[in-house]
Amino acid sequence: MKSFIRKAAFSLAASGLLLATPSQASTGGTAEKLRRLDIMLMVTGLRCRNGAHDFQADFQNFEAAHLPALNSAAAQLRDGFEASHGANGAERALDRMSTVMANQYGAGHPWLECGELKIVARSLAQMQGTEALIEAADQLLAGSGSPAQLTWVRR
Repeated sequence: MKSFIRKAAFSLAASGLLLATPSQASTGGTAEKLRRLDIMLMVTGLRCRNGAHDFQADFQNFEAAHLPALNSAAAQLRDGFEASHGANGAERALDRMSTVMANQYGAGHPWLECGELKIVARSLAQMQGTEALIEAADQLLAGSGSPAQLTWVRR
């Protein structure tokens, strides 16, 4: 497993995705967390859409409720990439990063099933404020966990 992680990190570094950018460094990764949360929900939502726990509508509600924060995160990432890749390379770098994120969730969420993700998406759509969204992202994007740790779902 460690070998796989090292190879993946090397691959990302070689493609320029692990380069620190001023925008990313100054936000502490907040913009990337929000982008990753959005992509995770999009990809897992597509994966779950043909089952009993389709949460496409909940995902769309999440995006509508948090569109300003999600757009701001994407803009911050693009600005950071522009600083290191230039104006022409920024969009490509953001697309590459988004593709890497999407591929990570192609097989599903590491520890949540479709039914749980549906509840999560519905809760996130009702959530207020970017700070609460970042807290949720920290928990949801962890490599391991359990639904019991998601106390904000029951708020």
